Amino acid sequence: MTHLDWRKEADFMVATQIESRGVRDKHVLAAMKRVPRHLFVFPEYISLAYFDAPLPIGKNQTISQPYMVARMTELLRVSKGMSVLEVGTGSGYQAAILAEMGASVVSLERIEFLAQRAEEVLSQLGYSVMVVVADGRQGYAPKAPYDGILVTAASDIVEEPWQEQLAMGGRIVLPLSIEPGLQRLLVMEKKGEGLWLENWYDYCRFVPVVSGISKQEIHENNDT
Repeated sequence: MTHLDWRKEADFMVATQIESRGVRDKHVLAAMKRVPRHLFVFPEYISLAYFDAPLPIGKNQTISQPYMVARMTELLRVSKGMSVLEVGTGSGYQAAILAEMGASVVSLERIEFLAQRAEEVLSQLGYSVMVVVADGRQGYAPKAPYDGILVTAASDIVEEPWQEQLAMGGRIVLPLSIEPGLQRLLVMEKKGEGLWLENWYDYCRFVPVVSGISKQEIHENNDT
């Protein structure tokens, strides 16, 4: 895919899938146009990279549909210099969008193969993202507190480490499970010690956050 081709595809994606569905943050829209999404998917899916759908990235994981990436980024209220913890690196595309907007990003991924691949693509594109192989449910205390936490996988609860590692006035954005196989975007803003402002947004479907790494997964990661 040539530079001109993907730029046209990205512009069309933003106009028809994102802006048309209500995302208004001009910085989010600009970032979605500038980041080459096709570089974050396997070669066999490049022709589908700018379609309105999630795509497989290996290990039963997916790259989220473009609209959901934009929507969650907008809800996080990203600004330049903001410190963001991403739970679930996946392909690295969401981290790239955050970095493109000027955020300082720490991204956690429990599957080593995905973490390594994402780190390679992010580095090639010039994005300085700290990718850590870790259990995302525990957050990442060494770089806390964070101005924002973005969870890119479905969770049954808002984990205590996320709440503890968020700075005062910061936001957590996550797809919280409301019934089997269905989540809804929840935004929690930290107003004080134990005091939170909660707002609900879009219904969605994400792969689940999974705690720890099994011996079988370690073996599979090493074989990939």
